[in-house]
Amino acid sequence: MRGTTWKPGCPVPISDLRLLRFNYVGFDGEIKRGPMVVNATVAQDVLSVFQQLFEARFPLKRVALATEYKPKHDDPSQHRSVTASFNCRPAITTSGPTQTLSQHSYGLAVDVNPLQNPEVSLDGRVRDKAARIYRDRALDLPGMIHAGDVVVRAFAAIGWRWGGDWSSMKDYMHFSQTGT
Repeated sequence: MRGTTWKPGCPVPISDLRLLRFNYVGFDGEIKRGPMVVNATVAQDVLSVFQQLFEARFPLKRVALATEYKPKHDDPSQHRSVTASFNCRPAITTSGPTQTLSQHSYGLAVDVNPLQNPEVSLDGRVRDKAARIYRDRALDLPGMIHAGDVVVRAFAAIGWRWGGDWSSMKDYMHFSQTGT
């Protein structure tokens, strides 16, 4: 992570982050194991969420460490639908990066199956063309998150909020401790 997703100047020292490894059910129904880096203060809670998702057999496309954010480039983690957490970067909207640091910069946010759960602007725009089909939340395709489902309930149980509840836009992949 040094020099890529974590750099000097990030708001949380690398010593305050924890590497988690947990089992998950892949889209092929097979059990897989993946890494995720989160803030040490939420490590046990986040593990409990993914334990619940595993027990419910909620499929994850891929769990891996985030890739380096590069301005003016699309996020490759989204195209590969990587479930990840820590990444020292700005908050990104359907219009592009903002001047505010993302909660991912603190290890206090998780994106789940980004391709299947895209950011959607109020006018229905998504950044990733491959995610357009997933704007229709009436669909029930593998890995999609819906209001009240096991993913939303598991994160709510640890006090985290879902970007799918936002009124300014929808960020269906995003869960965070602060709700932002």
